[in-house]
Amino acid sequence: MRAMVLEKSRAPLLMRERPTPAPAAGEILVEVAACGVCRTDLHVVDSELPNPKLPLIPGHEIVGRVAVLGEEVAGLAVGERIGVPWLGYTCGVCSYCRSGRENLCDRPLFTGYTRDGGYATHALADARYCFPLPERRDDAEIAPFLCAGLIGWRSYRMAGARGQGGYAEGASPDALGLYGFGAAAHILAQIAAWQGRRVYAFTRRGDTAAQVFAKSLGAVWAGGSDEMPPEPLDAAIIFAPVGALVPLALKAVKKGGRVVCGGIHMSDIPSFPYRLLWEERHVVSVANLTRADAREFLDIVPQAGVKTEVTRYPLAAANDALADLREGRLQGAAVLIP
Repeated sequence: MRAMVLEKSRAPLLMRERPTPAPAAGEILVEVAACGVCRTDLHVVDSELPNPKLPLIPGHEIVGRVAVLGEEVAGLAVGERIGVPWLGYTCGVCSYCRSGRENLCDRPLFTGYTRDGGYATHALADARYCFPLPERRDDAEIAPFLCAGLIGWRSYRMAGARGQGGYAEGASPDALGLYGFGAAAHILAQIAAWQGRRVYAFTRRGDTAAQVFAKSLGAVWAGGSDEMPPEPLDAAIIFAPVGALVPLALKAVKKGGRVVCGGIHMSDIPSFPYRLLWEERHVVSVANLTRADAREFLDIVPQAGVKTEVTRYPLAAANDALADLREGRLQGAAVLIP
């Protein structure tokens, strides 16, 4: 197999040839067809997340086909199209797992961070954390669903949106702000607009291309992240890893409103006056995902007619894709094709 490997932090990935691994009991070997390039991959490569497995094959938005089944695998077949997300394993016995909050597991493994991921021609995965995917969508177009889509969906639920389990605590976010219009926001905006929400998109100041893109996907307004929207927001979701956006979002939400921080890493949040938080405004974070999130999200995607905007890169150009993401040169999502 071929793989782009991170051998030391803050260094470019290197193309390496490796023996194709054999799956252990409970695992599958996946022949990778596409792997999305996520901002979390940047946080790993740039050492903003601690203690990655090194050497490491990054990538956790994997679309591929089952090549080999390990022993004791049930429910999957060789040749079946599957997706492999960020959450790669949970212990099943800690208090979080036992209470249905496996996203907070005390002893998890994460694809492309603490176990090898999908910047490769092949990848191993725990079969219990893989999801069958429909055949009717292009591999590259599906890849961003496996993290950008799932984290966006969980963030949306945390903001108070309706899912199969009803509303989260708090009011329905009829006026929803999305700060940072990248891979996650461009998927979520379509779902929220389809559900009748008024979506307000916040981009880097002066990024008119991203603002036009947001409006094309259903946003009723788009502007710079330092601007106030035309109406107070019921909720705001921050996808950009910029702590300074938290007080700005708090200022934009109405009384009782909720600000959801959707990233795994964010720069420090600056001090702000208590009056921005007062009147029962909430600031919450989203951590990882659950398998239930994935099943719910993948069910709603075809109903909402979600389309993804992707830029394809060959596997050997993984460093270019990461650089384009780091510098904000992408519209939508980047995807590697082995």
